[in-house]
Amino acid sequence: MAEDLKVRYSDKDLAEFKELIEAKIEKAKQHLELLKSSYMNDGNNGTDDTSPTFKAFEEGSETMSKEANTQLAIRQEKFIRDLKNAILRIENKTYGICRVTGKLINKERLKLVPHATLSIEAKNMQK
Repeated sequence: MAEDLKVRYSDKDLAEFKELIEAKIEKAKQHLELLKSSYMNDGNNGTDDTSPTFKAFEEGSETMSKEANTQLAIRQEKFIRDLKNAILRIENKTYGICRVTGKLINKERLKLVPHATLSIEAKNMQK
């Protein structure tokens, strides 16, 4: 009879994962704000009176870092979205279940990658 029950983490485990993920979301949001403020910064770092060649060099690196920050911000937004989706899976009690094998994803893996939807076994099958 017990086999008929769906494999899932206990409510206690889910509550612990939820806490972990909510903390990660907070950190990720703070990181995103930092990224956004750094690429929205007008770039005036007090170099107005320095030599024109230095200014041109700095503008080049500024453009590069702006692009890099934009990429990081996009990645960070996706990470936050993935974490929020993990919270939804916790709420509907499907969190931690591999979407390929249907088995529980190892707890240690979930602690490292809390938004994981694949077990290591399934991930290796994709290679």
